[in-house]
Amino acid sequence: MSGPDLNLLVTLDVLLAEGSVARAARRLRLSPSAMSRALARLREATGDPLLVRAGRGLVPTPRAMELRLDVGRIVREAEALLRPAALLDLKSLVRTFTLRNREGFVDTFGPALLARVALEAPGVKLRFVPKPDKESTPLRDGVVDLETGVIGDTTGPEVRAQALFRDRFVGIVRTGHPLLTEPVTPERYAEGDHILVSRGRRERGPIDEALAQRGLTRNIVVTVPSFTEAVALARNSDLIAQVSDRSTMSLHDGVTRFSLPFDLPEFTISMLWHPRMDADPAHRWLRTCLREVCVRQVTFGGNDAKGPATGP
Repeated sequence: MSGPDLNLLVTLDVLLAEGSVARAARRLRLSPSAMSRALARLREATGDPLLVRAGRGLVPTPRAMELRLDVGRIVREAEALLRPAALLDLKSLVRTFTLRNREGFVDTFGPALLARVALEAPGVKLRFVPKPDKESTPLRDGVVDLETGVIGDTTGPEVRAQALFRDRFVGIVRTGHPLLTEPVTPERYAEGDHILVSRGRRERGPIDEALAQRGLTRNIVVTVPSFTEAVALARNSDLIAQVSDRSTMSLHDGVTRFSLPFDLPEFTISMLWHPRMDADPAHRWLRTCLREVCVRQVTFGGNDAKGPATGP
């Protein structure tokens, strides 16, 4: 069974306001015959005459009087829904955004992002959650508004992405570590005790593949799930860690970073969001904030961010 023609609500609203088929037709730019047919359909839909002849004019029935206020309200609300969104007023915006990020990202970029958001939109709150994988389900389900990371095989094809910056892996040791008393060669690097960063059960990484090509292996004495924990362990031991460089800039106190003694490809850190948020003014503003904060931090975030890592 087909539903009612909702266009008739607009017709009913005008008819009840004008009390005349001819005037309602002119207002809606219809012919009098077309308006008469519309009135006939309204009578059939409501089971009521709605407007009846009284002398030379029409008067509303009790049912029409009952409908008049509700019909007018519904039509105004529908018109409001179909208008373009109002201009974004950041000072009065009240909203919570959930951002999903890998470890180190919030430490490095979170303070500057929070400061900008507080300045421009004091009613906005940010909620940072961990990113254990690259699945796009949280974005698709609306659980997460925006996330950062490397695009992977499990990233949904519909997900929007914009590059933030290029990153690379570097070595990290405590300040004064004996490894850095001489040039770091693949052989000297492999001789040390190492920290592996792995969120799953993986026991090898790109480092091990690069060493294997040279006939070398390294001794992994501990595995941790995050760069933050890897840096903390390296800072307080003689262990060697490997972390992403720019994503962990704020974690470099008390440690010295160095270029790895073999080439590993750089990778792109992007922000990702679901396409349903493309046109949302507040979401667009947040994306702009995050992009500009990342560019500024990577460019001016400190000496480590601007210069080459220590090493040969």
